[in-house]
Amino acid sequence: MAQLSDDCFAFGGPMMSVDEAVGLITTRVNAVADLETVTLVDADGRVLARDIPAPLPLPPFTNSAVDGYAVRNADLPQGEAQSFPLDGRIQAGGLAQAPIKPGHTARIFTGAPMPPGAETVFMQEDVRIDESGEVVLPPGLKAGANVRPAGEDIPQGRVALRAGQRLLPQHVALAAAFGLTRLDVVRRIRVAVFSTGDELASPGEPRAASQLFDSNRFMLMAMLRRLGCEISDLGILRDERTSLASGLKQVAGAHDLILTTGGVSTGEEDHVKAAVESVGSLVLWRMAIKPGRPVAMGIIGGTPLIGLPGNPVASFVTFVHVVRPTVLALAGSAPEPLTPIPVRAAFTYRKKSGRREYVRVSLRRAEGGALEVIKFPREGAGLLSSLVETDGLVELDESITLVEPGHSVGFLSYADLI
Repeated sequence: MAQLSDDCFAFGGPMMSVDEAVGLITTRVNAVADLETVTLVDADGRVLARDIPAPLPLPPFTNSAVDGYAVRNADLPQGEAQSFPLDGRIQAGGLAQAPIKPGHTARIFTGAPMPPGAETVFMQEDVRIDESGEVVLPPGLKAGANVRPAGEDIPQGRVALRAGQRLLPQHVALAAAFGLTRLDVVRRIRVAVFSTGDELASPGEPRAASQLFDSNRFMLMAMLRRLGCEISDLGILRDERTSLASGLKQVAGAHDLILTTGGVSTGEEDHVKAAVESVGSLVLWRMAIKPGRPVAMGIIGGTPLIGLPGNPVASFVTFVHVVRPTVLALAGSAPEPLTPIPVRAAFTYRKKSGRREYVRVSLRRAEGGALEVIKFPREGAGLLSSLVETDGLVELDESITLVEPGHSVGFLSYADLI
């Protein structure tokens, strides 16, 4: 487990900004030390544990980039077309039997190794065959054209994949191109997840008339799974300080992170704060973010705990900006900053200065082809439909107080957030 000090999340400000929260996490969370080895098939989404220098150059040999005809640079036609006797045929996967003769050309196919002495390839569509069967090559082609030198992509020995990269399919492809079959990765981050609240019932269980089915827990577990986590579902813990504290203490030692939703506000029945303080330490964040101001973070036996708001939209937004960077930091992943894409607003919106707000929007193409976003028609952090029926969030920083149609705003697609 990654053991953290009890005061590692101490913060002296009155209200923490989003950037301060992310900075606090990325600089003070220690990565887990445990590694494991996985096959290439299982490497997607995992965090690479060690640098991988290229064990061979890519491509490993000089080859043709096109179907065509290979010649020596010394024989390139100058001023007018020139006929060349055909000397050999080299297919991809084959080998040239002999060096190309001066004044001759060889038929060659894409990916085939260049014959010794040949340095340039003419594309087959640029040449013709005359009545005698010789190949007529046009003048003007640059020396070395249509050839992929050995190591052109990646030279041997250069670090091609770096420790801390969260592997994507293209990274897996590169490892396969080196002939690797297994990679050392950081083991999966172990996260214990639970909800709090007597007002909640788990799907599949009886629901009283005054209860809601718990949706947040399943949303958060799905988001954690997309980050490659190993999840322990602790269900719903009731609003009782002693049982909450006991449950938290029990799971802390076996997990890298504890994640809860609900019970982190300041109401009389919000007991998470007191429960955490009885078995560990807690810094109750009041983040300058909407939706999602009440976010708690603390340490229990060296294991970090994050408490998210109970409203689903607030829980979603704060997961993106607090839980996501925490999981990445625990996994030793390089930071993955969220970069909003500039689009045109097709709505009016007012907000307070000094806090960052996230507006649920749908993306569409306006007349003229420009991308624009329209705001979900209703407010409320409890509207799950607002996450289902939109494409992403518009990020409005602390300095913005008014958005009007035509303004440029930053759009974050759900595809990039989860």
